[in-house]
Amino acid sequence: MLVRVDDVVVPGDIVAGIAGLDDKSRIVLGPGLRRCAEQVYVCASGVLKKNNRTYYVDLHQKRYIPARGEAVVGIVTSKAGDFFKVDIGSSEQASLHYLGFEGATKKNRPNINVGDTLYAILLGASKDMEPELVCIDSTGKKGKMGVLDPNGFLFNCSLNLIRKILHPKCPLLNYLGKEVPYEIAIGMNGKVWVNTKNVKNTIAVASAILAAEYHPYDEIIQNTDDVLNKLLLYNFII
Repeated sequence: MLVRVDDVVVPGDIVAGIAGLDDKSRIVLGPGLRRCAEQVYVCASGVLKKNNRTYYVDLHQKRYIPARGEAVVGIVTSKAGDFFKVDIGSSEQASLHYLGFEGATKKNRPNINVGDTLYAILLGASKDMEPELVCIDSTGKKGKMGVLDPNGFLFNCSLNLIRKILHPKCPLLNYLGKEVPYEIAIGMNGKVWVNTKNVKNTIAVASAILAAEYHPYDEIIQNTDDVLNKLLLYNFII
């Protein structure tokens, strides 16, 4: 069956209307798509999406597949020599060299402990090697990356929800910021870290994010109001 952008697709469907397979224009095939000869086939169930020249299938996925350049949130599980092992939710743990931090030298090593939560960038990701992380950008600055405050709350959600709340059309994060001051680190691996001034606000922000998964963009603000009113106006003791 021929399918187009925004159609619901299943494995075996053929993507129609992709220009650039035979010319110099570059087309990028993302998750859920595979090229065979001169056709592009769907290999996962979901909704066909397009972002600039990238085509992909937006699907409900639990297992994270590392991709170069994506921001992730992980937990340090062990230290071996100059490397830290970080659990990012993929089939294999990622490695992080101590020089992957801003200002780190052989004599000035970062203070990283097992159990710390990190916000990092995937420097390398391949099916033939373990993922590699860094906590600096291309200019050597850490920005918002590095060890996250242990007072924050880390929770998991679907990869589909991560892509949804980061979409430019999604009003959730901006609206939450107007109602409740908060800090957030969103990993493309389905891990979200939230920190606010108290536990009640943290629970409210996390609940509003999780509740947005099954609502369209035009219903998110109303749904967020309902969640915040129930949690913030209820004077429970913590």
